[in-house]
Amino acid sequence: MKTRMFIIIICLFILFVSSCSLPKFSIFPEEGPLKEATLKGTANEKILIIPVDGVISDQPQQRLMQTKPSLVQRVASQLQRAEKDDKIKAVILKVNSPGGSVTASDILYHEIKDYKERTGVKIVVAMMNIAASGGYYISLPADWILAHPTTITGSVGVIFARPNASGFLETVGLSMQVNKSGKLKDMGSPFRTPSDEEKIIFQELTDNLADRFLTLVTDNRKMINAEQREKIASARVYLAQEAKELGLVDQIGYLQEAIEKAISLAELPKNARVITFRKRHSEDDTLYNVTVSRPPSALKTIAPVLETVSAIPGTGFYYLWPAAF
Repeated sequence: MKTRMFIIIICLFILFVSSCSLPKFSIFPEEGPLKEATLKGTANEKILIIPVDGVISDQPQQRLMQTKPSLVQRVASQLQRAEKDDKIKAVILKVNSPGGSVTASDILYHEIKDYKERTGVKIVVAMMNIAASGGYYISLPADWILAHPTTITGSVGVIFARPNASGFLETVGLSMQVNKSGKLKDMGSPFRTPSDEEKIIFQELTDNLADRFLTLVTDNRKMINAEQREKIASARVYLAQEAKELGLVDQIGYLQEAIEKAISLAELPKNARVITFRKRHSEDDTLYNVTVSRPPSALKTIAPVLETVSAIPGTGFYYLWPAAF
């Protein structure tokens, strides 16, 4: 009985935290502007590593006692900072993302593409654990895409996610009364089952967004033929070797090989300086420690379930591989 009561209290607390607006203060304040940190190399010419880690969103992440900038904001701010330094000749995007919302993914694609066109800087993508759906979408402007041997990528497609509480409301004897100006005004409502007409409309919207994704794939990856495009359109995920065979990636390798490719593409000296941007000093730096800001808070260690709940996406269209969420 006590255990059940404890679980109920925890669930109610989670619902409260995820639904209310909390005060904007933090015991872990951000530590000022981005600062350059050298990871290796001594030459004047620089290669910048930018981490693209997590669900792609243009909405700030609301934490228990902190608001964290969105992934779009974090990457865009580093590209903006990089554009002010003409010694940066190549950028490596270290992608580890299952994707995110359609619009946020498209914004980040646009920001990366425009930065490349304005500066002439070479872009290399180094895929890590997952670079699926929107994580692949944002990789398309790159001059070279490298996947780790165990990377999962692909999922070139769209998913329209929305809740449906109609069955639950019927169980508890509740209903939602709606006045509307047009028969489709409340399409997608979580309080009723969609009509056949609405299902067709939702599928058309989903297909159109998927066609946009596939068109960008074939526009940017011109080596992909019609047969490969058809396979990719299934929206399944692939391991690195099959992704390479389909033309989704150029190379299978490790982060050091991504650096070597950036050096080759940008015609840089072998001792080109590899840098990243941080907001805090980090001891014993390596290529794999490319966090922009502070390490995870104690709250994440104490209550990881709160982090998960706060990250669940709402209703919308997503370039997202949901199994990795």
